[in-house]
Amino acid sequence: MEFAVIKTGGKQYKVSKGDTLKVEKLIGTYKEGDKIVFDKVLLVDNGKDTTIGTPFIDGASVEATLVKSAKRPTVTVIHYKQKSRYFKKNGHRQPYFEVKIDAIK
Repeated sequence: MEFAVIKTGGKQYKVSKGDTLKVEKLIGTYKEGDKIVFDKVLLVDNGKDTTIGTPFIDGASVEATLVKSAKRPTVTVIHYKQKSRYFKKNGHRQPYFEVKIDAIK
């Protein structure tokens, strides 16, 4: 089974054709159905031989389709200092892209 390891959003993902994964939101204007190309490929294994990059493989890429753009559930952040009446409460929702892997090249 062919797979690759890609780097995006400061994280590394092991992907195969047909996989669906959630990655950090990418810079740019993307809408559902757009094609996304990940060119930072660290490793490609096609079942017979393995190619390892130093740090990336020249000419290798992974093509994906944007399935949806959404936000993760709310994370509550609280800052509190006792005896000084200091209390701050914030919420944060991290945006993400859900992508479906189409091809490993």
